[in-house]
Amino acid sequence: MPRITKDNQTVTQVTFIEVEPEKQPEALSLMTERAHFMARQPGFISISLHRSLDGRRIVNYLQWQNRELLQAAHKSPEFRKAWRKFDDLTDQIDPHLYEVTEVIEGAR
Repeated sequence: MPRITKDNQTVTQVTFIEVEPEKQPEALSLMTERAHFMARQPGFISISLHRSLDGRRIVNYLQWQNRELLQAAHKSPEFRKAWRKFDDLTDQIDPHLYEVTEVIEGAR
């Protein structure tokens, strides 16, 4: 479960992926496979995958304990092995690291 709180040490990576609508299901399947691998890596907190209703985008919301452990997981040969196929399925991949600056919740 994602933990979105202000002023913590969690690293958040949000990746926007552009894809042709007919390739979205296969790209999402490959991302799900990679997410299960990442879930077993040190420092993992959560991964949430989102697909756009028009079929053109996927958003990956990833949380890790710290930047160093996230980088180590990304450099793993096991993670990288399917990357070329992912590049073939997608038009653009745009990852960036973020920190939470504000959280506002609705009444419960």
